[in-house]
Amino acid sequence: MEERVTKSEIASFYRDKTIFITGASGFMGKVLLEKLLYRCSDLDKIYILMRSKRGRSVEARLDEMFKLPLFQRLRNEKPQQFKKVIPINGDVCLPNLGLTDKQRMLLTEVHVVFHFAATLRLEAKLKDAIEMNTTGTKKVLDLAKEMKHLESFIHLSTAFCHVDQEELGERTYDSPDDPQDIMRLVQWLDNESIDLITPKLLHPHPNTYTYSKRLAETLVTNEYPNIPCCIARPSIVIPTYADPMPGWVDNLNGPTGLLIGSGKGVIRSMHCNGEYHAEVIPVDFAINSVITIAYKLATEQKAKTIPVINITQSNVRPITWGEILEKGRDSLHKYPFEGQIWYPDGDIRSSRFVHNLFVFFFHILPAYLIDFLMLIFRQKRFMVKIQKRISDGLEVLQYFTTREWIFYNDTFVKMHNELAPVDKEIFPNIDYDIDVTEYLKNIILGARQYCMKEDLSTLPKARRHQKIMYVVHITTVYLFYFGVLYFTYNNVGVVKICLDYVTEIIKSLPLIGGLLQKMHL
Repeated sequence: MEERVTKSEIASFYRDKTIFITGASGFMGKVLLEKLLYRCSDLDKIYILMRSKRGRSVEARLDEMFKLPLFQRLRNEKPQQFKKVIPINGDVCLPNLGLTDKQRMLLTEVHVVFHFAATLRLEAKLKDAIEMNTTGTKKVLDLAKEMKHLESFIHLSTAFCHVDQEELGERTYDSPDDPQDIMRLVQWLDNESIDLITPKLLHPHPNTYTYSKRLAETLVTNEYPNIPCCIARPSIVIPTYADPMPGWVDNLNGPTGLLIGSGKGVIRSMHCNGEYHAEVIPVDFAINSVITIAYKLATEQKAKTIPVINITQSNVRPITWGEILEKGRDSLHKYPFEGQIWYPDGDIRSSRFVHNLFVFFFHILPAYLIDFLMLIFRQKRFMVKIQKRISDGLEVLQYFTTREWIFYNDTFVKMHNELAPVDKEIFPNIDYDIDVTEYLKNIILGARQYCMKEDLSTLPKARRHQKIMYVVHITTVYLFYFGVLYFTYNNVGVVKICLDYVTEIIKSLPLIGGLLQKMHL
């Protein structure tokens, strides 16, 4: 492998380079850090901006992060690489990122910047989203403008930040608001006033995340070509496909949370059009792409307008939400989660009305029943609170699952096709032959191990529990239908009276009454 890596044009570009990363402790940031250290081992050093958290220093947080399974192959094969990572105590929300004069050596050392820091909470308050995603980007740009040897600045955006565009091209779009005005506005106004004007400012955006990221794109665009920058727009990022291990994930955001909720039997319905395409991309493909983009930006002739890359699977390996559900349900049944509270057979529903009915009967009512039983047995109530969080999460996500998104990615595909064979192998951006069934199995097993901390040795026990839940589920369904029929049979008189009453009302309608008279004639 070492010999092949030395022949890699991308790995060669990073030789002796100093890199600065914001958001390195996030899901994508961790994968970026691991990939750079393992595949671009000749780099000089990596500075990462981190903040102390819950009384833990940045050094303690970094040591804890390096113990994750994601970094296992580095620990085994290249442990010396960890010494190249230098944490800097700072925060994108602080003036000058919280950097001290001593840490300003970044200005003379850094060659490549990956700006990943952002709040991913779709339901975040506007003030918080703007300060982190927009103002934070401005502060990183201000720092980058002073870097004397900067070759590439990669701004991580999202393919969903231009929701008013029916088709998203690989170019920039004008923002309806001046980001400078919005940044000043959230500083001047109190929280109550900001909350009042938030709906009008956001329209047509569904949440503060996409809105604040759109404003951030405008800030980055305005700095080109003074800064060698590029906008990378991945679609929904999901667990690793293969590198460094299949199925790795460390959070419950987006599809992973839905998967776990469904696997536990907590989520029984989701508002989604099964015929629409799922715009998702494995995190290792997305990270390989941004590493490649930084290399291309530094080594190719500068374009007249800022480069924009849509890192999406459109026209590469299209798959619908319905296909994912069908294949995923089989995998969930084969590899069940521990502690299922119901048999996992939830479904997607394109009708919002039907979805809400299922939510009421299969989410809300059971939650109150379980909490009532907890109250009787003097146990801590939890289910209503969990269902409230699930409902809020589903409400946010359904905006993306009830629309057909069209993302053009010609530049992205071309970038991959132009790579040398060794770089296609080491830094794959695209895989045209993804085995979806195998990948979904790895995602489930990954969520089980890395998010829920459920050892694979518990699978036999979980399968036995699932069989019991299946019997309970089937019994409950048939008892429900039997109860309806029994009630109808025992109250046939009442039902007949109701039907006769409805019939008389229908007959009284002019059009229906006239038709009935003609039929009798």
